[in-house]
Amino acid sequence: MDNSDLLIAIGNFALYFGISLVFLMLFKFVYTLVTPHDEWNLIKEQQSVAAAIGFGGAIIGFSIALASAASNSVSLIDYTTWGAIALIAQCLAFAVTRYVFMPKIVERIEQNEISAGVILGATSVSIGLLNAACMSY
Repeated sequence: MDNSDLLIAIGNFALYFGISLVFLMLFKFVYTLVTPHDEWNLIKEQQSVAAAIGFGGAIIGFSIALASAASNSVSLIDYTTWGAIALIAQCLAFAVTRYVFMPKIVERIEQNEISAGVILGATSVSIGLLNAACMSY
């Protein structure tokens, strides 16, 4: 690899990494809009372990899918499309958990029930892994 190829590779890395950070910030914003409880207040002000586990799992699950999108994409547009799909999938995972599997998940998170946080976090990571595995051509 000569210097010009290296500079192009570094530029591509910086571009994809920068977009990934924007996606993470966007995910934090959108996910907290989807959930009826205030994760940041629960985590920062009330030191809720359940909320931290649930939200941390969502961030990890999204990051796994986003990493797969970056690895498998053929262009920047392809990457951003799959990143948006990953964001939607994580939000849907919360909705399915809330409305189908654990209708009282919000109240349980707000009451700092660790088991609810673990299930929410595990579900989010699982969805992220499945989402990442399905991002192939």
